[in-house]
Amino acid sequence: MRRHIVRLAMAATLTLSGQVPLATPASAYQVDCAILLCLAGGWPASAPCAHARAVFIRRITPWPIEPPLQIWRCPMGVAFSPLESPGPAERLFDTAFQATLPRQSFPDDGQVIKVQTTDGADIDISGDAFDFVRSIRVYHIQYRQHENRDGDCNRSDSTRLGSYGVQGDYRWTRSNVGQVPAASGLSIPNGCGSYFYRSVFVDWRDHAGNYGSEEVRY
Repeated sequence: MRRHIVRLAMAATLTLSGQVPLATPASAYQVDCAILLCLAGGWPASAPCAHARAVFIRRITPWPIEPPLQIWRCPMGVAFSPLESPGPAERLFDTAFQATLPRQSFPDDGQVIKVQTTDGADIDISGDAFDFVRSIRVYHIQYRQHENRDGDCNRSDSTRLGSYGVQGDYRWTRSNVGQVPAASGLSIPNGCGSYFYRSVFVDWRDHAGNYGSEEVRY
């Protein structure tokens, strides 16, 4: 399985732009498979990966704050079925970029999806080859502090953490600003100076372990 993901990441990095003609609209592939491929490969420069990354970031832009990778929307079971020609990495690649409409973040009835889900990948991704999926962390940062008339410091911290489980299932848990990575723009002043910070911060590591992050202030 590790070999297949390495090949997948290499395909995304080295040949992605060549697999989709420039005239092909960015919507002509399943976006969550594209996110999986492009994230694994370190977001290589190409029109499909630029669109995949834009969707990845849009999903954490309020409202609602969604799982940036919705791996349960990518039919990996088809790509990683028993070995045959073409190989599993190539077939996942083909699944991602076949000429079909992307799977969107909203169901047919127009209602937004739940931001916490027990759904996961349709194959076993518990091995370390898929650690890059579990490396994704989403911090919904909501912090405020000020000093009242009596000189008391009032602090409010409603920070939450969105993370992925063993099979790519997504959940929210309580967190705090002390857990927010240094790459965030959060900078709480010393003492109790008046300060308010609200954002959604996401970070990850690609298949090679390279670190990346984005933050959306609102």
